[in-house]
Amino acid sequence: MQTITIHTGRSKGIINKNIYGHFSEHLGRCIYQGIFVGQDSAIPNVRGMRVDVVEAMKRICVPVLRWPGGCFADEYHWRDGIGPREARKRMVNTHWGGVVEDNSFGTHEFLDLCEQVGCAPYVNANLGSGTVQEMSEWVEYVNSPSDSSVVKERWANGRKDPFGVKFWGVGNENWGCGGHMRPSYYADEYRRYQTYCRAYGEHVPYKIACGPNGGDYEWTETLMKIAGQHMHALTLHHYTVTGTWQDKGSATRFAEAEYYTTLQKALYMDTLVENHLQIMNRYDPDHRVDLIVDEWGTWHDVEPGTNPGFLYQQNTMRDAMVAALTLNIFNRHCDRVSMANIAQIVNVLQAIILTEGEKMILTPTYHVFDLYKAHQDAREVDCFTQTDETYPGVPRISASASEKDGALTITLANTAMDQEAKALVVGDIAGMEVTGCVLHGDKAAHNTFESAPVEIKPFDGFAWTERGLSVTLPACGIVALTLRKMAL
Repeated sequence: MQTITIHTGRSKGIINKNIYGHFSEHLGRCIYQGIFVGQDSAIPNVRGMRVDVVEAMKRICVPVLRWPGGCFADEYHWRDGIGPREARKRMVNTHWGGVVEDNSFGTHEFLDLCEQVGCAPYVNANLGSGTVQEMSEWVEYVNSPSDSSVVKERWANGRKDPFGVKFWGVGNENWGCGGHMRPSYYADEYRRYQTYCRAYGEHVPYKIACGPNGGDYEWTETLMKIAGQHMHALTLHHYTVTGTWQDKGSATRFAEAEYYTTLQKALYMDTLVENHLQIMNRYDPDHRVDLIVDEWGTWHDVEPGTNPGFLYQQNTMRDAMVAALTLNIFNRHCDRVSMANIAQIVNVLQAIILTEGEKMILTPTYHVFDLYKAHQDAREVDCFTQTDETYPGVPRISASASEKDGALTITLANTAMDQEAKALVVGDIAGMEVTGCVLHGDKAAHNTFESAPVEIKPFDGFAWTERGLSVTLPACGIVALTLRKMAL
């Protein structure tokens, strides 16, 4: 029996809703065909945005969306994507497939998308191949209420009021595709660029520095030492790759050992977060600088017959389990992790949505975000889990908890591939009404455009005992329990 102890009086603070953020890059079919089909498309759309995709994003309360990259961000020049679409510059997307980018989806389209969804935009500016002036004028174009020449361009393009974008990334992966920079060089460049990322009236930019790749602790050390006082947040990127970067393994065909290896590597996120925060704390004892994990998720081989540069992969219960474990980690680190962005929202890597022409399906990962959405802006609750392991380094049960509006939400994941798990939930929960939902299936279960068997279902595998709430979790199962005080 695994034991989960709930201490409602103990909390690390509010779980920032932006931990449940997403990422959209000009990569493969994420933007074009995935989100944006154009106003002339037969696929139902509002100003070119797919209605079905927007509605799916709204249902899980997507809080923040990152754009335009990714690696694409550091070759993107924002002026190419404004003005009449027929006059916009065509360019080759050298990072992703060598296809022609026609820039029909630009700044106004992205911010329109965010307004349709009701989420905050997170714009990643070009430090790698751009200029300080270019970034500075982009911030002015988007946020200034003045009547400068730059702002009048925005007026001419149909928007009088400022958009009010808060989140600004100053470069992306500048240790790699963003310029192959040394940490000290990037730190100095970051200091220079962020100086000209100006506030305009009430629109004060939240400045995000490019952080490390996985366990590159030297990068974090150098950035915090040289530029820590000039940032609001530092990013972290970590992808879960089951095999090697040359042979990552299939998204849908894998053995038991590969299933558990994937979970083991996903759980490394906890170590990364803790170790990078230790370094950050030395230079920022007041915890002024947040940690943002703005790229995370599984990375498998592309689906057979698809463009290798488009990074299109299927999504199974194994991926859903990675999402559940990772979100539980972020919830438990809510005192320092202020945002996270799974890669990517549609048709790329660990997507929550897949499209094919007019068809759209929701992946198992989408359903995890649906199960977990009650945690957004909720008060984290201490959730101590005593559990054995299903595989070295993989706990049988992963859990996190929060409370909001009189409801206590507990999310539980049984990592065992083919065995149910018994758990006893104890603590400050006696006499509460319980309801539940579950997502479970075979480790390789996934949804296709012909059949979508993986979906959330009601869950009643719990019962009150003298010791507490007994819960039976199905194999490869993820459960959300909602507990409320009984009405008198």
